[in-house]
Amino acid sequence: MTVSSAMAHRILVVDDDPHIREVLAFALSKAGMEIDQAADGEDAMALIGARKPDLMILDINMPRLDGLELCRRLRASNGAVAQLPILFLSSRDDEIDRILGIELGGDDYVVKPFSPREVVARVGAILKRGGQAQEADPPLQPIRHNRLSIDPESWEARWGDRLVATTATEFQLLRLLASRPSRVFSRDMIIDDLHGPGFAITDRTIDSHVRNLRAKFAAAGCQDLIETRAGVGYRIGSCL
Repeated sequence: MTVSSAMAHRILVVDDDPHIREVLAFALSKAGMEIDQAADGEDAMALIGARKPDLMILDINMPRLDGLELCRRLRASNGAVAQLPILFLSSRDDEIDRILGIELGGDDYVVKPFSPREVVARVGAILKRGGQAQEADPPLQPIRHNRLSIDPESWEARWGDRLVATTATEFQLLRLLASRPSRVFSRDMIIDDLHGPGFAITDRTIDSHVRNLRAKFAAAGCQDLIETRAGVGYRIGSCL
C-alpha cells in the first residue's frame, strides 16, 4: 500500500554498494516513500542535517565512517537526530555486530542477502511504532507505574520529572510491559507485539533492547525498571 506524497516518509539509505542502494530505493519508492542515498557515514551525516529523514537504513561495514560509529555519534548527539530510527544492514555472519548495533541504539536489523519486501515491511513497522497517532484515532491514555510515566501521544517516557530518551522500539517495549504490570511477557510475545507474527528476530535482540532501557533509566536513578524471570521472559519492575 502506498501513501500520498504529502504524507510520504523520507528514508535515507546508506550503503557503499550502489546496487543495494538502488534496489532499496526502488522498493521503498514503490511503497510511497521518498528516498535519499549516501555511500558512507560521512555523506550520511551531512544528509541527515540537510534532509531530516524519518528513518535511516544503515549498512554496518562501510569506508570512512562505518554504520556502528555513525549510530554511536547520533545517539550521543543532542536534538531530534539523536532519536532518528535506524534499521541496520549487516553482511556479516557474526551476530555480535548485529547485537552491538542494537545495543548502540538501532531499532532493527536485516542480514544480507535480504528480500527488499522484508526491508520495506520492517521499515513500515518501525515507522508505525514511532509515528504519531492519526487524528481519527482515539487518544492513547498515559501510563503511570509508580515513578515511571509513559505518554503514548508524545512518545515520551519519564522517571519522576526526568525525561528519558528512548528509540521507537525501546519505547514500544517499555509501554507493552508497563501496560500489564503483573504480567510476564515471553520474548516471543514481545517480538509479536513489536513486529507482528513471522518476523525473524532473535531473543538476543530483545535482550539488547532491555539492557538499553535498563541502562538509560539507571542513569536517571531507576534501578528496578525491568525484572527478568528466568526461562520465561520479562516483567516491568516495581519502579519505586
